Amino acid sequence: MSDRRRPAGGRPEAAPGPGTPARRHPRPSREQLAAAADRLLPDVITPGLDVLFVGINPGLWSAATGWHFARPGNRFWPALHRGGFTPRLLHPSEQDTLPALGLGITNMVARASARADELTAGELVDGAATLTAKVERYRPRWVAVVGVTAYRIGFARPKAGFGPQPETLATARLWVLPNPSGLNAHFTPETLGAAFAELRAAVVAG
Repeated sequence: MSDRRRPAGGRPEAAPGPGTPARRHPRPSREQLAAAADRLLPDVITPGLDVLFVGINPGLWSAATGWHFARPGNRFWPALHRGGFTPRLLHPSEQDTLPALGLGITNMVARASARADELTAGELVDGAATLTAKVERYRPRWVAVVGVTAYRIGFARPKAGFGPQPETLATARLWVLPNPSGLNAHFTPETLGAAFAELRAAVVAG
């Protein structure tokens, strides 16, 4: 892992981008959220990342704003910070600062929906194939799928659990993290942060 892009522990002294962790942004209107259905959200990705985080699919809030994991109550960004990947809590609007830290974000399924359970099994299977091609192109060291159910369905691994996976995805090592959605009551902010910290330790270890 290069000195320039190491996650926290060997990270730069200050994250790139705005110096304030939370800035005020207007909330999408009901009309804007409705119009965001099926919209595509661009990836945050560059070649050779340390970790490519993979969401299930964009929610309407993310599609309306253009920011991954943007809905208030989603705990991805706090977990990323608690896990030691970022030197401070980032606002979703700061997502483009992630590649400088060796991190990126994509989704299993590109289209936005109000809930992940609106996706079909076929969409997840197709999304897994698309993800594999993306990993072959960009060659991240680790791929972290944020949601075990989507991983099980998309990759036809019904017994997969959280943590490191025995398989690789192209040349990348695989890790499955809990879904940070606020609807996932099985995990608290503390346990989510611990799950992300476990991944970070593996990444730093090489």
